[in-house]
Amino acid sequence: MTTATGNRTPAASDDGGKGLKTGAIGLVSSVVIGVASTAPAYSLAATLGFIVALVGLQSPAVVLLAFVPILFVSVGYQQLNKAEPDCGTTFAWATKAFGPKSGWLGGWGIIAADVLVMASLAQVAGQYLFLLFGADGIGSDPTSGWVLLVGLLWMALMTYICYRGIELSAAIQRWLLTIEVVMLAVLAVFALVKVYTGNGVHGISIHPALSWFNPANIKGDNGHFSFNLFSQGILFMLFIYWGWDSAVSVNEETKDRKKTPGRAAIISTVLLLAIYAVVSVAAQAFAGVGTDGIGLGNAKNSGDVLSVLGSSVFGSSGIGSVMSKLLLFMVLTSAAASTQTTILPTARTTLSMAVYKAIPHTFAKIHRRYFTPTSSTLWMGGVSAVLYLIMNYFSGGQVIGDAVTAIGILIAFYYGATGFACTWYYRRELTRSGRDFLLKGLIPFLGGLMLWLGMVLTAVQDWKPINSYVVWNMHFAPHWQVGFAFLLGVGSLIVGLVLMLVCMPIYRDFFAGRTLNRATPVYLADDEALTTADR
Repeated sequence: MTTATGNRTPAASDDGGKGLKTGAIGLVSSVVIGVASTAPAYSLAATLGFIVALVGLQSPAVVLLAFVPILFVSVGYQQLNKAEPDCGTTFAWATKAFGPKSGWLGGWGIIAADVLVMASLAQVAGQYLFLLFGADGIGSDPTSGWVLLVGLLWMALMTYICYRGIELSAAIQRWLLTIEVVMLAVLAVFALVKVYTGNGVHGISIHPALSWFNPANIKGDNGHFSFNLFSQGILFMLFIYWGWDSAVSVNEETKDRKKTPGRAAIISTVLLLAIYAVVSVAAQAFAGVGTDGIGLGNAKNSGDVLSVLGSSVFGSSGIGSVMSKLLLFMVLTSAAASTQTTILPTARTTLSMAVYKAIPHTFAKIHRRYFTPTSSTLWMGGVSAVLYLIMNYFSGGQVIGDAVTAIGILIAFYYGATGFACTWYYRRELTRSGRDFLLKGLIPFLGGLMLWLGMVLTAVQDWKPINSYVVWNMHFAPHWQVGFAFLLGVGSLIVGLVLMLVCMPIYRDFFAGRTLNRATPVYLADDEALTTADR
């Protein structure tokens, strides 16, 4: 209905009551958003080398095992979405299950993780644009002013696309992801064909073996199984699986919003497993795990194994040169797709938080024509850009690498919280049937438990100075050093706790549980005059 001020204030309905455009995307678009948000090409390029350095030939085993907690938690997302298809996801579900404080911190986990990763995605987009056009001098310098400028422009463009509407975002994602998946498939096929036809790199290429999938072969210097190396490899892999939950964050804009988003989440995780398993096996077979040349264990290649691998697989002349350029373009589109789909869930999380009156109501504004969360989207893009600027000049830009490492703590925190929320939310239904016990109780709980164990292990590893680019020397204990990745990860959670305490006396209705009824949401028209009149 329309009030005297012109703001639309819907009653409870099947559209979630937030003003987003309902039924705008289907299952395919939801899956595309879920897969694209993980940026498979960028994630593999930036992570595979580090995993190989830790576990050697057992990297495919780590790929498979890291998938288990992700799949378990995605089942929790599916079950919770059936009951409460709210775009706030973890925020809304943890609030309903455990209370407002837990929900607020869950929402903050999503926001903090997404904002921290944006700087890295923008930097990759800036670098690869110059590498694509042969400006290697600029592209190889991540702190270059030109790279920074392109990264900021890229953020602005992706923010604008998200501002314009979910349908435009989904359409662009389909094209970007198609390029990405096709090129990864071509790279894997070319690499494996060369290995099996004897045209690989002499003395380096090796045939795939089933032993690669045996985690018991992950051994330390003493020749025995190393749980430390195994756990670090799993933690690295958790990062590259992160992002599929974007498919659920657009649930209120999806057709059949109680079923489609949950299905899309599970399908996305399975597709990611297939992509990562095939590419990791192909890359390892062609390049080996050596520490010299194109070997995946070569520290010089660890930041971008795909471009090094591509030039060797395709060659540097004729069609090979074109394919190598397409590979660079693939990583660029991967970063672009992930930038866009990182903005989407954050904007919708803050929208939901504002609708339930947990943060300032300006974040609840919806565009009258595009039906998108305007203030939330613009704030996400603006804050990310400012943080990118600061990180770029702090410690020579190395802190951006630590930010990527730090989000592992945040990912495990809010994914795990969602798994626990599912079990507790359905606690009274778990004895109805074996299916309910497994899907609503045990499986999400185990996923949450594994991820929170991973969170603790990640914090322990991030504390060590050797695992961070930037190290903080404690003034009161000169010999005590802490990795900056730990400070960013744990510090983000502490900042969230402080902000929650600040918000409690301001947003009393939410923290008292008086805004949890889904019949009460109010969204605001994106018209400053109307907003002023309403106030």
